[in-house]
Amino acid sequence: MITPGDMDMTRLHYGWAVVAAGALITWMAMGALLSLPVFLAPMSADTGWSRGGIGFAMTLNFLTMGVGSFVWGGLSDRYGPRAILVAGVVLLGAGLALASRATSLLEFQLIYGLLIGVAAGSLMVPLMSTVTLWFDTHRALAVSLVSSGIGVAPMTVSPFAAELVVTHGWRASQLILAAAVIVLLVPAALLVRRPPHMPAAADAGGLGGPELKAAARRTLRSRPFIVLSLTFFACCATHAGPIFHTISYAIGCGLPPMTAVTIYSVAFVFGMAYGGVMPLYSALARDCFPPQVMGTALGAMTLLSGLGMALGPALGGWIYDHFHAYTFMYLGSLAVGLGAGAIALALPRVRAHGPGAPLAATA
Repeated sequence: MITPGDMDMTRLHYGWAVVAAGALITWMAMGALLSLPVFLAPMSADTGWSRGGIGFAMTLNFLTMGVGSFVWGGLSDRYGPRAILVAGVVLLGAGLALASRATSLLEFQLIYGLLIGVAAGSLMVPLMSTVTLWFDTHRALAVSLVSSGIGVAPMTVSPFAAELVVTHGWRASQLILAAAVIVLLVPAALLVRRPPHMPAAADAGGLGGPELKAAARRTLRSRPFIVLSLTFFACCATHAGPIFHTISYAIGCGLPPMTAVTIYSVAFVFGMAYGGVMPLYSALARDCFPPQVMGTALGAMTLLSGLGMALGPALGGWIYDHFHAYTFMYLGSLAVGLGAGAIALALPRVRAHGPGAPLAATA
């Protein structure tokens, strides 16, 4: 006879399977997406495209990713994450393959900025919102493990991409990454689903359409959402430039490409700060907002964070092209980071109403 305790253990165990699948997806997908900094110098040398022009492709990517995250997040609330993740993985692989064949800077910018941006927007928000629904305890740990894929990527995918560039060139390297995305991540995406006790809106027992829209409107107008979103925006504006341009900066300082791509793995302070802060946005969102609209809430937050991320690649490239140094980029990032910390101080306290219940913000 199956007891409620057995059902809880089964749910918990599958929740960790969702975490494992999510970590794999974030590792490979974001590693492939963020491999562009590794290709930046070789691409510029091979094609004659400016670093600012190539960086604009990533800027456009972050903008499109932000808009896509909001749309995909709302769809995941309504239909669940599985189909959305599969579609996103396939689009990401196709986009990387097409980008590797681009013959002009404009063509590359449109493919990398629009198609790959839309694909990337379908991954993080449905994953994070789904993972938060599986856990009442250990939620922050679960979200951190999924986010860890992003942190592991520079230590694994980036060196792999750098080795590919040295031996095969940037075009073949992107094509290989595209194949790896499809082969590894489609099976992983098929494992991700919402917990049975929290069905999607379109499923039996899910929240009705009008109720879903009303809950979403209340969430997007709340003080916790506004504070979290502004903090997320400023935080991403802080690290976007250094993340994208530090490898090129290291190469410019004389480091070999294979050594340059390992710089994030030894930058302990940056890694601890980035790894400690980024998962908190999803964990805090689950504490503050109704679980039925978690995809919408995280999607809207990601939309604003994408605007912050969009500043770094293009602005950093413009600074380098005009001043032949990255000094002002790092100083600007420091100032914006201090501003992000100040905004975060305005986040209201939250208090629980009971086990598994969303937390309500208090002034």
